Amino acid sequence: MFEFNAQIRGRVIQCELRSSEVLPEVEFCFSLMAPAEVLGGGRLKKRVGGFHIVALPPLDADETHEVTLEYLDPNTKTTNRAWLPLGAYLRINGQVHTLPALELGVRLEPRALGEFCPELPLIPPPQKWRPSEGSFRAKAFCSDHPALKKVDELAKRNTLGPFLAPDGIEVLCTNQADLAEDAYVLKLTPEQIEISASHEVGFFYAAISLLSLWVLTEHMVPCGTIEDSPRFSWRGQHLDCARHFYKPNTILDLLDLMALLKLNKFHWHFSDDEAFRIEIPSLPELWQQTALRGEGHLVPAVFGSGLEAGGTYSLAEVQMIVDHASALHIDVLPEIEIPAHAFALTQVFPETRDPNDKGTEESVQGYGENVMNPACPKTWEVIEALLTDVIPLFPYKHVHLGCDELPDDAWAGSPLVDELMKTQALTTRDDVQGWMMEKAAQLCVRLGARPLAWEEAMRGQNGGIGHNAILMSWTGQEAGVKAAEAGYDVVMTPAQHVYLDMAQSDDPDDWGASWAAITALSNTINWDPVHPKATHVKDRILGVQGAFWGEFTQYDEHLYPMIAPRILGVATKAWEEFGKTKGPELSAQADAYRKLFKAMNWASAPV
Repeated sequence: MFEFNAQIRGRVIQCELRSSEVLPEVEFCFSLMAPAEVLGGGRLKKRVGGFHIVALPPLDADETHEVTLEYLDPNTKTTNRAWLPLGAYLRINGQVHTLPALELGVRLEPRALGEFCPELPLIPPPQKWRPSEGSFRAKAFCSDHPALKKVDELAKRNTLGPFLAPDGIEVLCTNQADLAEDAYVLKLTPEQIEISASHEVGFFYAAISLLSLWVLTEHMVPCGTIEDSPRFSWRGQHLDCARHFYKPNTILDLLDLMALLKLNKFHWHFSDDEAFRIEIPSLPELWQQTALRGEGHLVPAVFGSGLEAGGTYSLAEVQMIVDHASALHIDVLPEIEIPAHAFALTQVFPETRDPNDKGTEESVQGYGENVMNPACPKTWEVIEALLTDVIPLFPYKHVHLGCDELPDDAWAGSPLVDELMKTQALTTRDDVQGWMMEKAAQLCVRLGARPLAWEEAMRGQNGGIGHNAILMSWTGQEAGVKAAEAGYDVVMTPAQHVYLDMAQSDDPDDWGASWAAITALSNTINWDPVHPKATHVKDRILGVQGAFWGEFTQYDEHLYPMIAPRILGVATKAWEEFGKTKGPELSAQADAYRKLFKAMNWASAPV
């Protein structure tokens, strides 16, 4: 029998271990969110990323043994329980024994919302709302339009409907050619609902607004007219399935929620240091060897995996997700991470690294050897195989190439890169990365896809990735402004505002990261995607995207109260003009949306 507890104070973690029997040789195995050192109670035997193996002295029976750890980075902000040891177990004489799990997950008390009452409880708020007198009760609505039938299916599978019924109020759908593709006009009267739009997506969004109002008002629909269209064409949400493998149905649930909020881009991050999760045919060893991680696997038990965790998405499941998204007017954007964030890939294919590389690079997450070498022929063989297999799976014909967080000393010890720099007249590691990204982007274009990448892809003396690439600005907005000025189209996804893996408060019982900010609901809308310094390149700002990174997820259920309600802010920021909705209004809207979240069985953190 084993007991385990831990407390955190600043960067220091105090662990207590207790066994009911004498243990002569013990290894204490656990993961942390970042690399740490052992200050006392044991000896660090091995570390891979945030996974640590600590050799302990012999343990006496029924006596508490203390192990003291400290995060290495002095800038680490350990604000809550997520920074404690996760997935801990003991290795004793070759046998493993799971330790009791520490309490996990979001745990917040409700906070006061104030007195504001929204005129129309709809997110994203419409551009124009002209109320008329009164409201009416609607049992259901009646229409044979394909867009409304899709919304009815959405409502039924999320226990929000049935939305359509033969005896419901008639919905008249009229084509109006002068409306933009995403625009619609929705007239609400007791006798008839009228929808005008020019494309099916406009009818779909009108029906989404009607469904949401119908649910949120408990079927008492206000009379009036909505005239609506989005500010931005790119309204996205990202999900990291490499650090945590989300079940396919969880992804379908997220897509349904996105549709209800008129988000239209799903950024599927299935490739990173920890895994490549799609079962592509040309490189089966890649997904087969990285599908599971933990004890005895190629990638150890990082990010709370424990003895074993993970999975892969079959091609049939990929098609199911793409088809589900398409029916909801959501494009799916796949991401393949190069050149860094490739630890799992370089373990499977060591020929993607220079065998004579004497460098000591280490990523911010604590991985060594997580960077592919652009001077190795195997690197380009793997990249071309990945793109050749992945691009045809996604009709959107856009592919994200990663390109973030290259370690400072990447390739510094590689003779092959030294020679590449001479032959290509490159001076710095950013030049090498820029050369590599430009070559990869050229390959994307040849395969019929438009490339995307994180903001770092604009670096290098050759101007970076080029090839009409879209860049995502994540460290803040300044890099996005510079990219737009350099001629790139930009999606704003600043971590301070739309990284939904950030903690929602400084409460130690909260959950999530804090390196960028503490991101409360109000922080998701107190910024303008068109920065005051970027008005001259505003046409280059395609839109807004939220992100959810998987380091802080041990179970799919952890996603829900981190995403909700803050995804409401992402949707609002992506749709409406700047400044219309402020913090109190959004909090009131989020309070109203608890009904919808509850009906969908989508747990929402209090606001």
